[in-house]
Amino acid sequence: MPKKITYKSSGVDIGKADLALRKIKSLAQSTFTPGVLSELGKFGGFFALKKKYKEPVLISSTDSVGTKLKVAFMLNLHDTVGEDLVNHCVNDILVHGAKPLFFLDYIGTSRLEPEVVKNIVSGLSRGCRRVGCALVGGEMAELPEFYKKGEYDLVGFIVGVVEREKIIDGSSISPGDQILGLRSNGLHTNGYSLARRVIFDAGKFKAGDYVNDLRTTIGRELLKVHRCYAPSIFNILKRHKIKGMAHITGGGISGNLYRILPEGCKAIIDTKNWKKPPIISFIQKTGDIDPEEMYKVFNMGIGLVLLVSGKEKELVEKKLKKRKERVYHIGEIVSGKRGVKLLNIG
Repeated sequence: MPKKITYKSSGVDIGKADLALRKIKSLAQSTFTPGVLSELGKFGGFFALKKKYKEPVLISSTDSVGTKLKVAFMLNLHDTVGEDLVNHCVNDILVHGAKPLFFLDYIGTSRLEPEVVKNIVSGLSRGCRRVGCALVGGEMAELPEFYKKGEYDLVGFIVGVVEREKIIDGSSISPGDQILGLRSNGLHTNGYSLARRVIFDAGKFKAGDYVNDLRTTIGRELLKVHRCYAPSIFNILKRHKIKGMAHITGGGISGNLYRILPEGCKAIIDTKNWKKPPIISFIQKTGDIDPEEMYKVFNMGIGLVLLVSGKEKELVEKKLKKRKERVYHIGEIVSGKRGVKLLNIG
């Protein structure tokens, strides 16, 4: 008599999903703030907004870690990509002045491995705790025949709040404003499809190979955590006005800075004004990549761009340096057709 077909024999193990949930419950609860009204495992996450806001505006964003996950698979290290995801999403709403309230995640995989899920969520919870953001829930989907064996996808969803009168949208940017760049921690979470093609295919390197110029292994360099700029920026916003911010992700400095410029404002960026991280020159040299392509794809060592008035520039720089940020004066705004001009990229 043939065996009965079950959900488990079809590739979905509900028992493992329950075990994974038990493993991550305490991690998620460690991020809970007073606004959280629900425990992990309900059909939805409940969050009560504090009454201290006069005219609160909710700002949301969603993103993924992209093919950086492929490096995590190579090394079987899964406790950093969750933090990458949280930090990326926090930075995305930070540029509008929003403080994170709560976060949800999606993990899709061919087979749920409770220990791997626990490691992913340990990174998610670590990132959330650092900025006072509650991890209120998420979804774990076991999809055999959809994802490759041993791989998963990781996506995050964030909601933050800002007073309407304090929204930062770039509309007040004007000629004469100065542009500051905050240093990134390597590639962050963008450009990995090109980086992997260059390093592992063209360069024939292995993830465990030590590279003297990088002072670490390839894998460790590529898994450096995407920096979160929220603690430093919110400290600045207490006393200073930031006219605009751009999170430098896919599209590089030009593509992201352009998004916040008003008409009649042109950003002039001098690329000689900061030191590029070693991974940038390593990728460019290994793959013989055109400089224009490098600046289009990678952050080139600048993770966040701030625009401030000339009067505020030195004060903001000084305070950022006190916060141990590596900050560079990378350019200014001039009158002209809306756009971004990069100098000295050759």
